[in-house]
Amino acid sequence: MMLSAFVKRAFDVLAASSALVVAAPVFAAVSAAVRISVGAPVFFRQERPGKGGQPFTLVKFRTMRDAMDRFGRPLPDHERVTALGKFLRASSLDELPELWNVVRGDMSLVGPRPLLMQYLARYTPEQARRNEVRPGITGWAQVNGRNALSWDEKFALDVWYVDHRSMALDMKILVCTVTAVIRRDGIYHGGEATMPEFMGSGGSGSNGTDRSSTGGSSPG
Repeated sequence: MMLSAFVKRAFDVLAASSALVVAAPVFAAVSAAVRISVGAPVFFRQERPGKGGQPFTLVKFRTMRDAMDRFGRPLPDHERVTALGKFLRASSLDELPELWNVVRGDMSLVGPRPLLMQYLARYTPEQARRNEVRPGITGWAQVNGRNALSWDEKFALDVWYVDHRSMALDMKILVCTVTAVIRRDGIYHGGEATMPEFMGSGGSGSNGTDRSSTGGSSPG
């Protein structure tokens, strides 16, 4: 397992570093487009749990405007997301800055998606096992339904990955991710812009409170 973990980490660093270099023109173009369409800051930063639940700062491209109602409360996510933001999510380009999280060692290319810090206390012991590995840009749940899944379904797939992880499985997930992005599978949950808040097995919130007022991206 130690050798496998070393190979996985080496692959992550090499692949993420290479992708950052190759995608530099796209990175620059998206940054400029977000600055014009959404405004400053260009990046959405939020504390998320990494391996063992240890916090790190996730970085994505912003996809939402700061828009409030007359009471000073953020408008629903579907009203704040921009046309550019919808495109970035559909193409997964909003995830591009997470390659830097991979290089830093906060994340892996493949693993359970990093969710919200407040969810840690809501997991069952079995669900909490998803944090036994580094979170990933993509994962087994992302290629088997993504946001079309319920939270319980996602967590079951995450734990399955933890128990069956291997470089061969990671390669399969990466290939399937390309297909899923092209087909734009599972981008939205029930027609909503974000997943409902996870309140623990058996209950969920009604809105996407997983996003900050800076207008970021879904935790799923």
